[in-house]
Amino acid sequence: MSELQTTLLTDWHKEHGAKMDAFGGYQMPLWYGTGPIKEHRAVIQGAGLFDTSHMSELLIEGPEAFDLLQRTLSKDLRSCLGKGKHLERGRATYGFLPLENGHLLDDAIVMMEERDAYLLVVNAGMGKPVKDHLQKLGSDLEVAVNDLTGKLCKMDLQGPASAQILKRVLKPTKQLESSFPYFSFIGHYDHLQEKVQSTLGFSVMVSRTGYTGEFGFELFVRPDAFLPLWNQLLEAGEPEGIIPCGLGARDSLRTGAGLPLSHQDLGEWPIIRHPWEFALCRKGNGFSKAFVGSKALLEETSKDCTYAFIGKNGRKVDAGAEVQLNGETIGRVLSCATDMAIDLVEGEVVSIASPHAADDFSPKGLCCGFVRVNQSLTEGQTITLKDKRRSLEVELRSNLRPDRTARMAWPLS
Repeated sequence: MSELQTTLLTDWHKEHGAKMDAFGGYQMPLWYGTGPIKEHRAVIQGAGLFDTSHMSELLIEGPEAFDLLQRTLSKDLRSCLGKGKHLERGRATYGFLPLENGHLLDDAIVMMEERDAYLLVVNAGMGKPVKDHLQKLGSDLEVAVNDLTGKLCKMDLQGPASAQILKRVLKPTKQLESSFPYFSFIGHYDHLQEKVQSTLGFSVMVSRTGYTGEFGFELFVRPDAFLPLWNQLLEAGEPEGIIPCGLGARDSLRTGAGLPLSHQDLGEWPIIRHPWEFALCRKGNGFSKAFVGSKALLEETSKDCTYAFIGKNGRKVDAGAEVQLNGETIGRVLSCATDMAIDLVEGEVVSIASPHAADDFSPKGLCCGFVRVNQSLTEGQTITLKDKRRSLEVELRSNLRPDRTARMAWPLS
């Protein structure tokens, strides 16, 4: 077994009591002494800070960079913004990188720096596989693919208090005071351009994206600025009760937000008939463009579908557990986590962030996640999840944690 990689914050995590474990080839914090429940709720109500420098970044640049992405990405960059608008400078989108058979290589966020320069953020350990894939498929194009993993470092500042905290650590900029839409960014991957700076004097690329379903930012800096920015944010966020958060809270937050984990909720099967169809360029019964794997997806004949579910309490089952309907096994569980910010109130799912939540509302949590089954099911249908420990009845529901803040307008009116 190869030795686990570490991030520039590994020593900091250990010094601050983090429970460490392997993830994506890296040694990463699962949670700190505060525990995953408090970390989860901090992101819903205030702010949490995540070390996400295990993620990989790729720079796609050259006169035919756009053509390579159109060829390999499931999203149509000509119509990926609201009302069918073309991807533009300072904006980002989410899509899949399929293989020829329609299965998933990885998912990615694509950020347009210039007409001929795009930054791709892919999953841990996927920098080289994605680079090799793109270089092979773009061998006839005038384009370069460079792996920036380790040259850029990323952390996620997430939660409704994120903007106030971020303003305290950045030098004043008009972009943070004006409209800053969801899936847009300011700054530049090339930090020599110094468009946005910390008060400590180093450049920061600020993206209004994240993996929690809540308002927040992904921050990219050069390696020598990573620990200083981390410490600066934690100090600046003390009035809002900011805390460092590990992968445990990251997983429960993303699951409650209905977001997939690549290679678990999307994997070695055709990437269709699931809650994330928005990442495909659907047009009628086909697609708005041809892309790698699109032919296989159109010809795919199985009836397998992926659905989101929510339970009646916080008890959960293991990934891989059986999915049963009327006593018959029809599939398996892909993800199952407990969202500790929600509970049932008179049959309605309520979040601690819900405007109508009672002042003394103290949720016990509800399990939620995704299942893959061999037939079409309907919203609201009840299925049974069963592993070696327990059997749970859950309900298929497309919207899991209500009143999420990721798309909250900024600046606040």
